[in-house]
Amino acid sequence: MKPSLVNRREFLTKGGSTLAGLGLAAALPLEGLAAGSAPTPQGDASGTIAEYSLPPLSYDYDALEPCIDAETMRLHHDIHFAGYTRGLNQALEQLAEARESDNYSAVAHWQNQLAFNGAGYVLHTVFFQTMSPAGSTSPSNALKTTLAAHFGSFEGFKKHFSEASAIVQGSGWGLLGLQPLGRKLLVLQAEKHQNLTQWGIIPLLALDVWEHAYYLKYQNRRRDYISNWWEVVNWHQVEANLDAALEGPSPQS
Repeated sequence: MKPSLVNRREFLTKGGSTLAGLGLAAALPLEGLAAGSAPTPQGDASGTIAEYSLPPLSYDYDALEPCIDAETMRLHHDIHFAGYTRGLNQALEQLAEARESDNYSAVAHWQNQLAFNGAGYVLHTVFFQTMSPAGSTSPSNALKTTLAAHFGSFEGFKKHFSEASAIVQGSGWGLLGLQPLGRKLLVLQAEKHQNLTQWGIIPLLALDVWEHAYYLKYQNRRRDYISNWWEVVNWHQVEANLDAALEGPSPQS
């Protein structure tokens, strides 16, 4: 017998404390994210996997000023994010060549590149998508209720997320994600994209705290960058990501 997923109303009102043991929900597919995100590569009739593509910005480079400057947005999206996209495709290509030639001498290197660039691709997709011009969105009462149910209060969530992001050692991320096993919202850190996170986490909101995300404007003032970033969070998209995660396929028995 298949266990039923908790519906959105129950999730909003009960939080995660009563939701353990419901089984694993499917990870949020990239095509389930909002307009502007890249589709998940699909195989053609020959079994060839299409390349990942760089998702275009859904707003102008200067749309997030003064919180995030136009030059940082251009460099971050067109140079850094594009680099992770190329690295992901290259890793997949090299691993395919290794299988075809039965030569796995470099597999350790390319598995590392697959994890690093693949994680960077996913998180940058969420990062750029969950921002919009300052004041263009605000969290709904339903979303505030959800976050309060899991973190004590909406402000408690924001403070937790901000502090987790501020103290990431070196380069990394602050994340809000849904843990499918317990149907629990968690604040997590990630170092170098793939470290300190959890298996199966579905990212709903991601804050890039690598220096390339803020250094032109803020230099070493990461906390100032984090504080101003809250002004450009696309709360409608965060809620849409949560809805998509909760409406995924039922877990198999």
